[in-house]
Amino acid sequence: MGNNPARFSELVDVFLSGPYRVTQRAAWPISVAVEGHPALIRPHLARIVKFLQQPGVHDAVKRNVVRLLQFIKVPKSLQGRVASTCFQLLQNPHESVAVRVFSMTVLSNLARELPELKNELIPLIEDQMPFSTAGFISRGRRMLKALKA
Repeated sequence: MGNNPARFSELVDVFLSGPYRVTQRAAWPISVAVEGHPALIRPHLARIVKFLQQPGVHDAVKRNVVRLLQFIKVPKSLQGRVASTCFQLLQNPHESVAVRVFSMTVLSNLARELPELKNELIPLIEDQMPFSTAGFISRGRRMLKALKA
């Protein structure tokens, strides 16, 4: 696929419309493509964020969508929806550690543009760290250092 927008669009269409198994399997290549070529996601971002907010989304889909959000600058028009979704995912103890850690990073990135998010994010991370995994604690320390700087 490389950085071909037409092929990427086809993959996004399959991701959004396929049966759940196909959607799961398309999520990872989308996140990897966006990591290397962040501009590819721009025309599809609103649909993907809306898809993420649907109930019953598979963990692999959540993990890879939130992962790709780490690599982009979220447009102002979507910042509220992305922040709200990531706060919900981060606060939910039933979410996988990867989904929660990626959500933490997305929120930290958003807090650079929206400093008011720090007031909610810092205490949330600090409250969860004593009961979390080593991976969450490691990322949490890094995010707290960046947020408090």
